[in-house]
Formats: sequence, C-alpha cells, structure tokens
Amino acid sequence: MATGRWETLMARDGHEFSAYLARASGTPRGAIVVLQEIFGVNAHIRAVVEQYAAAGFLAIAPALFDRIGRNIELGYSPKDMEQGTGYRLQVDEAKALLDIGAAINVVKHAGRVALVGYCWGGQLTWIGAAALPVNAAVGYYTSRVWEKLERVPSCPIMLHYGERDQNIPLARIEQVRAACPQAQIHIYSADHGFNCDARASYDAPSAALAWQRTQDFLLQYIG
Repeated sequence: MATGRWETLMARDGHEFSAYLARASGTPRGAIVVLQEIFGVNAHIRAVVEQYAAAGFLAIAPALFDRIGRNIELGYSPKDMEQGTGYRLQVDEAKALLDIGAAINVVKHAGRVALVGYCWGGQLTWIGAAALPVNAAVGYYTSRVWEKLERVPSCPIMLHYGERDQNIPLARIEQVRAACPQAQIHIYSADHGFNCDARASYDAPSAALAWQRTQDFLLQYIG
C-alpha cells in the first residue's frame, strides 16, 4: 500500500520541482534522500522511498529530471534506457546538487540525513557525500564513479556492486576502493540493477542481503 505523496520543492536558484515523500509511522529515525536512476522517479523508486519510510525514516526522492521535463517516468526497455541516458546528459551536475540540497533541507528536521542512490543516482550520491551536509551515503551500482574520484566523500559510505555488471568492471571498483579506502564495498553474484524487481536482472538474495547491510549501516550512522 502506497504511503507517499508528491510535494513541490524549490531549489536555491528558484527552480520548482516535484519530490516523492513518505513518512515513518512514528517518530522518524532520521531522513533518507533517495536519488533516482535514469528512469525518473518511477514506480520502483517510489517503492524504495516507501520501503525506507516503513523502516522508520522520513524519505524523499527529488525528481531530478524536472529540470528538463515534467513527469518523466521510464521503464527498462532498450528504448527507455536510450531515452533516459539522453535525459541524464542534459542535467547539469551543479543544478542537480541544488535540487538534492533542497530535498535535504525539507527532511533534515527528522534528524541525521543519508543519501541513497542507484546507478546515476549512486554517482550523485558519491558527489553529494563530498559536497552536501549529509551524515552517511549508500550507493547501488554507482555509475562512472571512477570519473569523480577527486570528489572523495566526507561522510561514511557503503557501495553495493554486482560482479557480473558489464557497465562497472571489477577493475573500476578497485579504483574506487583505492581512492576511498574507508568505503564499505560489497560485491554480489549479480548483474546491474539487481535491487530492482521490475528488471530482468533482479536478484532477490542479493537485494535482500544489500538491504540488510544498508539497514545495519544506517543504524550505525543515522539512528
């Protein structure tokens, strides 16, 4: 049962955008800002927001594609992936950070804040963990982080990767590990997108283990 709702936020540059927000049933343990893949704040990302709310957090997912078009939600076909990649390339990183910062400001009253991102959102999580006032960060199959190694996170970070992910070779993961030795890095017998049950690459055991590890990590650093 969906517990979240759409809200309208404003970034510091005056840009108004949507964000999907879900509240914990009781006093929140803290706040989670969920950062989308290239498919928008679609049904899967909204379900992730609700999953974190059910776990006791105030959770929000800013619609980062609102900078280029409203209500963008994609599936996982090759055409959708091509379209989503095109959208991602149009989003200015600095402006995405403004939107993420606005989302942090909306939920920080709930306590300590963590970023949790997936693929492109995972890359933004890495960057945001270096640039924004957050207490922890978690990235799932974070895309092209090796291009951002100078942006070393200033908070604790956990990263989840699939060993069969053709987009993120193990050698690249070792580059990330060398640049950020304090990162907690886990590698699963899985492919890219293993946490998303709407994708053919979904791997339930890996998703469950990553979720448990993420919960333990957040309990340590968020509450």
